[in-house]
Amino acid sequence: MANTDSVNVRVLSLNCWGIRYLSKHCPQRYAMIGDMLCREEHDIVLLQEVWSEKDYLSLKRKLACSHPHSNYFKSGVIGSGLAIFSKHRIHDTFLFRYSLNGYPYMAHHGDWFGGKAVGMAILNIGSLTANVYLTHLHAEYCRDKDLYLPHRVVQAWELQQFIRHTSAGADVVILGGDLNMHPEDLGNRLLRSYTGLRDCYLETAKFDGCEDGMTLIADNPFINKKELFPFEKGIRIDYILFKGSSKADVYCDFMSTTKGSVPDHPFPYSDHEALTVGLRLETHTSTETGRDRQSKNKDSAAGKLAELVDIVTEARTEVKVGLHCAESMRYTAKRTGVMGLALLFLELAIATVPWLALGAEQPFPRTSFYLLAALCFAILLTTFLLYIFYTIELKSLQGAEDQMRLAVGSLQEKLRGFPLAQPHNAQQRPPKAHKPSAFDPEE
Repeated sequence: MANTDSVNVRVLSLNCWGIRYLSKHCPQRYAMIGDMLCREEHDIVLLQEVWSEKDYLSLKRKLACSHPHSNYFKSGVIGSGLAIFSKHRIHDTFLFRYSLNGYPYMAHHGDWFGGKAVGMAILNIGSLTANVYLTHLHAEYCRDKDLYLPHRVVQAWELQQFIRHTSAGADVVILGGDLNMHPEDLGNRLLRSYTGLRDCYLETAKFDGCEDGMTLIADNPFINKKELFPFEKGIRIDYILFKGSSKADVYCDFMSTTKGSVPDHPFPYSDHEALTVGLRLETHTSTETGRDRQSKNKDSAAGKLAELVDIVTEARTEVKVGLHCAESMRYTAKRTGVMGLALLFLELAIATVPWLALGAEQPFPRTSFYLLAALCFAILLTTFLLYIFYTIELKSLQGAEDQMRLAVGSLQEKLRGFPLAQPHNAQQRPPKAHKPSAFDPEE
């Protein structure tokens, strides 16, 4: 027997593509987004790429009546771009910035300057405590030669760690944002398998939107179709994920996406499609014992643990590839710095010739001499900064690899504790002497 109370929650997630003076029709699109949010009945709004705080404040004023509670997560040089608006009171917020986020010299990509992070907001929805997470991971840019894959895998690893360690007291967990990963990419599988989060697109009872739930589509006028290659129709990289707890079950009743155009407007809200989901939160008080639930879940939990071991091992391998590349780049920076230093010493040696040989003239024109000195100092400064950056990258990758190694060992030990792995023990164990194993699945 179980008594249930149901609460419906509508959640929207949208990458706004809000780069002032660079994104097309930015002011007009923000006005359209604000009108849409005022008009529709969203309980929680999760926005990414709101790069200008002025745009956030403009939306905040516009949504003061419909969404009185909001927070803008500040990070990096130009900000994380993350903003949340809510009908429910926000009791607490926290921002965790990812340790790796691309390279500063790749200025045309710009991810490093954004300070990619995950923001958390704690809300009360009825009698339930909801942890709402909002994030935006590093972009892919080129699928064939993805230079940022190790960084994105580490970001996914840190994201799942942050969610697991901060959501222990939550009745409901919701994650939304632009993950910049396809559904079956390594980082996506790592995130969902470790946290137990479920994909709204896969769980929804009703769907209305783009084919296969795609959020970057060729029909969007802001999209360069060449960037979608080899996925000509589009890709799905924006998500809303959720999970419940022992106190509440969560169901996705419907999900919809925009379809590349907005009625009565000449252009869409963004280059990404907006996601809207309807979640049903069912609070229950069940008479079923924890032992009964554990016995029902053990078979599936053992299989999930074995799969998770493989996923973490795969992620660890990818991080090792990143480690090798970072070590190679740091060595290159060191070697180039040594060459610049040798060139500077050579120039100093040449400069001493007139002092040692009285009356001798300087063998090089003064202007060339100064330009060469400036070049030497520029090489030394650049390589010094790059050496420091690659050292920091190495430390972060090494830290993530160490954590993954410990996680694999812990998961394997936990897997060995399942009766499924040792079936003969299950028959010999007296029922009355049963004690919950330390490696039993969590409720």
